[in-house]
Amino acid sequence: MKTLVLGLGNPIRGDDGVGFRIAQELRAKLNQPDITVTESSASGLGLLDLLVSYDKAVIIDAIQTEGGRAGDVYRLEPEAFSATRHATTPHDVNFATALELGRRVGLALPREITIFAVEVENVDSFTEECSPEVERAVPVVAGMVINELAAIM
Repeated sequence: MKTLVLGLGNPIRGDDGVGFRIAQELRAKLNQPDITVTESSASGLGLLDLLVSYDKAVIIDAIQTEGGRAGDVYRLEPEAFSATRHATTPHDVNFATALELGRRVGLALPREITIFAVEVENVDSFTEECSPEVERAVPVVAGMVINELAAIM
């Protein structure tokens, strides 16, 4: 099964770089020919190019929710974001909308997508460091991803 592990975010915006950090930690641990581990700052429609031709995708990203605590970890499916679908302009397309558009135009998108999101706090500072709470979540999420992929490894 051709699998993509994709760490998203901005590595110089504090906690927003957590997806990059986790992907970097996983790269050596997931050294399998059918597993690609990469990082990207892409969003919206830009994600579609990265997802095409994979059977499975595991996406790791930062999230900010009402009432969440920095370092909390969530395992989500794309359907969790279906209420957020909108497209006021092609430049304002979120993940759920991009996925729906990609499927409607017949792109070969993964049949299975899992999202691991880490609750973050500091995404406004220009730093490559994550807050201590978010940093503690890095090995936790890495372990969760390895468990998620155990059946294909």
